[in-house]
Amino acid sequence: MAITALPPDTDADIARVTEALAMITPRWNVRILLALSGPPLRYSELAAKVSWLQNGQLHPKLKALCDAGLVQRTEHTSRHVTYGHTDRGAALLPVLPVIVTWAEEHLENTDRPLPAIEQIEDSLTLLTRRHAAAILWVLKSREEVSGRALARIIMPSSDWTNIYPPLRQLVADGLVDTEGIGQPYRLSAAGDGLGPVFGALSAWSAGHPLTHAAQHPVWGRPGAVPAPKPWVSNQALPAPTASSAVRAAGASRPTWQNRDLFSHTVTARPKAALTAGGPRR
Repeated sequence: MAITALPPDTDADIARVTEALAMITPRWNVRILLALSGPPLRYSELAAKVSWLQNGQLHPKLKALCDAGLVQRTEHTSRHVTYGHTDRGAALLPVLPVIVTWAEEHLENTDRPLPAIEQIEDSLTLLTRRHAAAILWVLKSREEVSGRALARIIMPSSDWTNIYPPLRQLVADGLVDTEGIGQPYRLSAAGDGLGPVFGALSAWSAGHPLTHAAQHPVWGRPGAVPAPKPWVSNQALPAPTASSAVRAAGASRPTWQNRDLFSHTVTARPKAALTAGGPRR
C-alpha cells in the first residue's frame, strides 16, 4: 500500500533509498563496512580494526549487517569463522566517495580537516531525517511547493500541519529554502546538489550499476559520466578521532588499498561552495 500520494514507481524508489540509508546510518556501521574491505576477517581481526568499540558492541552490529545482506558470516569450522562483504555490501562501497564529494562542497567548514568517514556520518545524519527523502524528491521534481501541497503529497492521511516540523528541520539543515511563513519551499544549492548521492543510492538499492545514477528520472543528469574520486586507506589508528581516509584525484572509480580504514594524514578540505553550508550533526 502506498504511503504517499506520489506515483507508485516514485514511492517505491523513495522507500528503497530510505531503507538503504537506514541500513548504513546507525553508528559505526560504515566504519565496520570499511574495515571489512579486503579479504574476510576473523572476529578478532575485525575487532582490532575497530578497537574503539567496547566488548559486546561489535557482535550485534555484525549481526545487523548480516541480516541486512551487507556482510556474510562464513563458518569454515567450529573454530574458524570469518566475516566479509556480500556482493551487495561490496557494491555499496563506491557510493561512499559520492557522499564525501557532496559533503566537502556543501557542509559547513570546520576548524580542522575532517576524515572522509566523518564526512559520511555527518551527511547520513542529515539525509535520514524523518520524511527527508520524500520532501527532497518532491521539491526536486516540482521546484517550488507550498507546505500544504507538500503535506497532501507526502502525508495524505495526516493533519497537513504535520509537514512543518520536518520542513523546518530541512531548512535548518541547509537543504531547503523558503522566503518566510506562507511562502513556497524549494531546494537550496546543497539540496539540489544531492543528485549524485540519491542517484547512486537509488541505483544501488535497485540492484543496478552505479552508472545508472545519471539516468535517474528525478535526480539524474542525462549524458553525465560519473567520476567519483578514488580513496586510499592506509594503516588504521586505534581511535576514530585521530584517523582519516585520504582521497586522491584522477581515477575513474573508487579504489580501496591496503585493506585498512584510515590513514595517518588528512588532506585539506576545499573551500565550501556556499557561504554558509549546511550544518553537521
